[in-house]
Amino acid sequence: MSSPPKGIHQPLFSRQPSHRSLTPLAQKLATQGPVRTLPIAPRLIRLLFNHTYILQTTRAVYVWEHPYYPQIYIPASEFAQHAHKALQLEKGSEIKTDDGTRVAQYWKLTVGDRSIDKAIAFDDALDGKGKDLAGLVKVDFDSVDQWFEEDTPIFVHPKDPFKRIEILSSTRHIVVRVGGQKVAETGFAMHLYETGLPTRFYLPLTSIDASVLRPSKTTTKCPYKGTAKYYSVDLGDGKVHEDVVWYYDAPLLESATIVGLCCFYNEKVEIELDGEKLESPVTHFSNKKPGEKPSI
Repeated sequence: MSSPPKGIHQPLFSRQPSHRSLTPLAQKLATQGPVRTLPIAPRLIRLLFNHTYILQTTRAVYVWEHPYYPQIYIPASEFAQHAHKALQLEKGSEIKTDDGTRVAQYWKLTVGDRSIDKAIAFDDALDGKGKDLAGLVKVDFDSVDQWFEEDTPIFVHPKDPFKRIEILSSTRHIVVRVGGQKVAETGFAMHLYETGLPTRFYLPLTSIDASVLRPSKTTTKCPYKGTAKYYSVDLGDGKVHEDVVWYYDAPLLESATIVGLCCFYNEKVEIELDGEKLESPVTHFSNKKPGEKPSI
């Protein structure tokens, strides 16, 4: 089993972790394997927790638990060699598969008066489809105060190194219909191309029929674009199309050119480009509410 830092007191904590969602994840990854893995080196990864940089390493690994974006896993040996002296680590309950094989163990990370109990260390002897995770530790991304790549904060979740965005201005004619009713028309838009997703068309707010827009309380976050706000569309027929329009009033630098522009979900409306109706794509956004995390 992966060893915790040397010289640190390690009582076995019997309290069950406050959140058990990592158990089925660990069982699935150990038996079925991750979608893919990729070493991050020589990129430096830092973890900030309770005012302390508890670990920094150049040996982290991207692990795709699902196809959409990776998480960052860290070799257990890095906790032994590079953990901050204030970090206390305790080993907890074991995670076993249905046949009783141990595949991982909970770790509890404590600094001062705060702890992270959503961390799992995969066994060094892990083999089969999950062998690429042997000796790696998953620390729940949201449990850490801030992750850094070099000195840059990671926003929302780690970016997929195989995905990129490109934003192009265009004067092609666009018409948007919701429930068969035209709600937007413009001769200018910013076309946003993001690997693996349909082209998103960002339109001026003034090109949308203001009478159908209803401000929403929904917000979502994207590591490439920033924090999005939403509108719903009310056609007056008794059905409200919730959160089908979004916009960024303060996008991240790499997406600055879409500031204040509005985008409709291609999956949920009809879009016409230069007189040609585009096919409605099927993506993981098709039947999910904004902000719902992908199923693992």
